[in-house]
Amino acid sequence: MALLDPTSWQPRPLKGGEHTVTEPATGEALGTVDLAAAEDVAPAAEAARAAQAQWARLPHFVRAGVLRRAGDLFTAHADELRDWLVRESGSIPGKADFELHVAAQECYEAAALASRPAGQVLPSEAPRLSYTRRVPVGVVGVIAPFNAPLILSIRSVAPALALGNGVVLKPDPRTAVCGGLSLAAVFAEAGLPEGLLHVLPGGAETGAALVTDPRVPVISFTGSTAAGRAVGEAAGRHLKRAHLELGGNSALVVLEDADLDAVISTAAWGSFFHQGQICMTTGRHLVHRSLYAEYVERLAAKADSLAVGDPHRAQVHLGPLIDAGQLAKVHGLVEASAAQGAKLAAGGTHDQLFYRPTVLADVADDTPAYAEEVFGPVAPVRSFSTLDEAADLAAASAYGLSLGIVTGDAARGLELAERIPTGIVHINDQTVNDEAVAPFGGTAASGTGARFGGEANLEAFTDLRWTTVRGDVAPYPF
Repeated sequence: MALLDPTSWQPRPLKGGEHTVTEPATGEALGTVDLAAAEDVAPAAEAARAAQAQWARLPHFVRAGVLRRAGDLFTAHADELRDWLVRESGSIPGKADFELHVAAQECYEAAALASRPAGQVLPSEAPRLSYTRRVPVGVVGVIAPFNAPLILSIRSVAPALALGNGVVLKPDPRTAVCGGLSLAAVFAEAGLPEGLLHVLPGGAETGAALVTDPRVPVISFTGSTAAGRAVGEAAGRHLKRAHLELGGNSALVVLEDADLDAVISTAAWGSFFHQGQICMTTGRHLVHRSLYAEYVERLAAKADSLAVGDPHRAQVHLGPLIDAGQLAKVHGLVEASAAQGAKLAAGGTHDQLFYRPTVLADVADDTPAYAEEVFGPVAPVRSFSTLDEAADLAAASAYGLSLGIVTGDAARGLELAERIPTGIVHINDQTVNDEAVAPFGGTAASGTGARFGGEANLEAFTDLRWTTVRGDVAPYPF
C-alpha cells in the first residue's frame, strides 16, 4: 500500500495557492500540493500548542514507541520514498538511500532521547531538595531547504517530538513532498496524535510568519547564510531561540605526504556529491605545491569521467541542479572565475539543468568560485607551500562548517586542525559527513554552533527548569 496518496497529501486546504511538484531532470509535473500562506501559520501553531500538553504528559515509552515505528516506516516504504527523493530533488538513488538511512536513524536516536535522565539533583544552602529538569519548549518551528530535504527536516522534527514538543515544519516548496508531506504521512501511520505535526510548504513570507508567531518559542533553521541572518535577527527581536545551520565554503587540505591514488576519489566526492548542493561540500581544495599539478590533472580526469544525467532513468553520478535559478548562479560564478584568470581544467558546461563537474585551477583570494559558496559541482584548487600557509588559507573564510585534512600522519593532521576554526573536522576524509549520533553545526557565517545530534538535541528543544522543594514554609526575617 502506498504511503503517499495524492488525494490525502494534506489533511486540510492551505491558502497559498496550488503548486505543481516538478521533476528537475525533465520538467515533468509529478503532482500538485497546496502552498501555505502566512495566515496559515497561526492556526497550525495554535493547534500544535493545544495538542502538545497532552503529548508531553504521556509516558516516555509511548513517545519513544511512535518514534521507533516512524523509523521502521522509513525503511518499510523505502522504495516509494526513494522514488520521490530521486525525482523531486534530483538525487541519485545512492544519495536517496543515504537520506532514508539517516532518517530512520534520526527516529531511533530520538526515541532514546525520550528516556534520557531529565535533570540533576543540585546541592543547596537551604534545607530543601534542589534539582533541574528538562521540559519541552512547547512548539518548535522547523524551516528546511531543498538539498537534503528528508535529512534536514527529520533531524529537527524527530528529536523535537520525542522530547514532548509539537512541530510546525515549513519545507522548501521545491521539495514539498519528500521534505515535508512524506514526514507527515510517516508519523501519521506511526501513531502520532493528531495536531502535533503540521507541514506548511511555503515561501519566505510563510517562514517569516513562523519565526514571529508568539506560540513558537524555538526556531530550527537550515538554509543560506543570508536567510539565516534575517531569521536570527527576527528571532532576536521576539526573544526566541534560533538554531541556525547555514552555508559553508569548506576546505580540503591535502598535505605533501598524502596518497593521491586514494585522495582523488575522496576529493571528487566532496565537491561533486549531489551536484555540490550540500552545505558541507568541499568548496576549496588546498594542495601542497609538490602535488598540485598532478592533483589538478587527476581531479580533472575524474570529473570528466563522471556521468551526468537523469537519475530516475539512467545510472549516473550526478543528477540535475534543482532549478534554473541555481544553474544561473553556478554558471555565473564559473564564468566570472575564468574571466578573472582561473584555469578551467574540466567542466564549465551544462545541458539544461545538468551541470558538468568542474575543476578550476590557479585560483586566488578573489576568484568568485573560490571566495563564495557555489552550491554546485565546482572544485577550485589552490596550492600552498608550508603548514602555516595551509592553516592561514583554510582559516581565511567567513564560514566555519567542515574541514577535511588528508595526510599520511594523522597526528599531524589533528595538530593542523587545531589551528583552523570550524565546527566539524575529518582527518583523512572529505568534508561531507553526517550521522544521527554526532553533533552538527558550524561557526561564524556557518551558524550558531553544534545544535543537532546527540546531546545537542536536548539543549535545542527543551528548557532547563530549576525546582526546589521544602517540607515546610521557608522563614524570612520580615
